[in-house]
This record gives sequence, C-alpha cells and structure tokens, in this order.
Amino acid sequence: MSFAYDLATIWAFVIAFAVFVYVVMDGFDLGLGILFPLFRSKRDRDVMMNSVAPVWDGNETWLVLGGGGLFAAFPLAYAVLMPALYTPIIAMLLGLVFRGVAFEFRWRTLRERNRWDIAFFLGSLIATLAQGVALGALLQGIHVEGRGYAGGWWDWLTPFSLLTGVALVVGYALLGATWLVMKTTGELRAQAYTLSRWLLLGLLIAIVAVSAATPFLSYDYSERWFAWPNVLATAQVPLAVAIVTALLLRALAQQRDYQPFLLTLCLFLLSYAGLGISIWPYVVPRSITIWQAAAPENSQLFMLVGVAILVPIILIYTAWAYWVFRGKVDPESGYH
Repeated sequence: MSFAYDLATIWAFVIAFAVFVYVVMDGFDLGLGILFPLFRSKRDRDVMMNSVAPVWDGNETWLVLGGGGLFAAFPLAYAVLMPALYTPIIAMLLGLVFRGVAFEFRWRTLRERNRWDIAFFLGSLIATLAQGVALGALLQGIHVEGRGYAGGWWDWLTPFSLLTGVALVVGYALLGATWLVMKTTGELRAQAYTLSRWLLLGLLIAIVAVSAATPFLSYDYSERWFAWPNVLATAQVPLAVAIVTALLLRALAQQRDYQPFLLTLCLFLLSYAGLGISIWPYVVPRSITIWQAAAPENSQLFMLVGVAILVPIILIYTAWAYWVFRGKVDPESGYH
C-alpha cells in the first residue's frame, strides 16, 4: 500500500510539472497573441511572430502529457473533472486550434492577413481565458456524489472563475511583453517595456484579488493558509512575491533584457506553489484525493517507465531548440 501511495504522489508531481512547463512554454506565446491588437505595425507583428515561430508548435506537448497523465494515472479524477469542465476545456482546445491555423495562414496571404491577425488574437484570448476559468472552477470545488460529477452544466461559471480567467489573461500578457523585451530591439522593445510595467501592476492586483477570495471558498483553504503553525510556512509565499516584484520593477527600470522574463516566470512559479498549498493532496478539491483517484499500481508503474524515458528526451530537445534560436530577432529576416 505504501508503494502505491508513493507512485500516486510521483504521478501527481509529474502532472503538476507537465502543467507548469506548459504554462512556461505556451504562456508567452499566448501572451503575444493577446497583445497583438496593441501593435498596429505589420512589421512589428511579423517580428513578434518570428520570435516564437521556431518553438511555438511544440508547446502543447506538455498539455498532452498533463491531460493524458491525468487520464492514465488518475482515471476517477478524469471521469469527474471532464463533465464538470467540458465547456471551458472545449473552448480552450478550439482556441488553440484556431490560433494555430491563424499562425500559419497569416503568412500565406497579404489581402486577408488582418483577418488572420484577428483570429490569432481571439484564439489566444479564448484559450487563455478558458484555462483560467477552468482553474477557478477546480479551485472553488466540484460537486461530487459517490464516484461521479453531480453538478450542473454551468457550475463552472462563477465570479471567482471569471476572476481567475482574467488574472491568467493579464499574466500571460505580461509573459508575452517580457518575452518581447528579451527578443526584440528598437521601438518594439521600448513599447514592450511600457506594457510590462502596466501589466505587472494589473497582475499584482489580480494576484491580491484571487488570494483574498480563495480562503472564503472553503474553510480548508483558510486553515491551510492562516492556522498556526502553518502560517509560518505559507507566509513565505506572499513575502517571496513581494521580493520578486521589487526585483522585476528594478529590472524594468534598468531596461534589462533577460531578467524581466525570468522574474515573471518566478511570479508564476510562486502562484503555482500557492495553488498547490491550497489543494494538496486533493486532485478534485475537497472531494477526491490523489490516492483515491489513482489507477492500479501496475498501471502506474508501467507508464512511469515510459515517462522516465521520454520526458528527459523532450526536455533536452526543447532546450536545444531554444539554444539554437537564442538572442534577438532580426527584423529584416525571419523564420518564415
């Protein structure tokens, strides 16, 4: 039994890792799409596209690993979560597909390029908003009876889930802006700096709002964050957010290239840690733990062998791709 518990814990961290890497890899990509309407120049938009063109289409690998891992390692949780989150998940997938089509088709036509730019923006916005809404719906709790979802079709749509959706839109936009700071030059980079400052303010407001609302969702959340002696550990998260924010503001003021993007990723990591503190060890908050939802021990062990082989290979290839295409984007040349 202890070994089965250990396997379930390992799989929980594998899925959490896959989801976070997806946020890191695809967050700035979606953020660029969200920022698209703010850059009116065709030349600027082409440079934005070319900054991610060599790497963007491999980012969904981690989303597949996270979703597939949930289905394989925690089938009960998958069976409960999918009916509860059908609408935002379908919206997310349609947004990602539409964005991918727009990304490629905008290079194939000049007359219709503005329409594909709009499609790229809308696909990015819808996919991001849907991810945030799904996260909020999960965090606020899902009505479970026995071994199945017992809620309604619209239970996912609440003020709190919309708040988390908007927060993720602002966060991804900040990732996109700091990515442009790192990858571009000239007026485009200067505009990205300006946007980064405003988006950082918006993200801080969103983090405070979500953090303030979360304890009121459940008594369990309040206990985890504020009960003694838990507060000694949990208080380090907002303290770390304040420190990283101060460093990010200084990096933007000094017009650093790489630090703003890396520090924004640190803010996402801290927010992700806060989410883990709130829900662990539940895979469906307040209803189903990772051990209750786990697949049979042999199945978990068999799949873990494959993950142990494939994940390092994917990480090495991804690191190599980013290394090859490192540095600033040349506005006079491009990937396409």
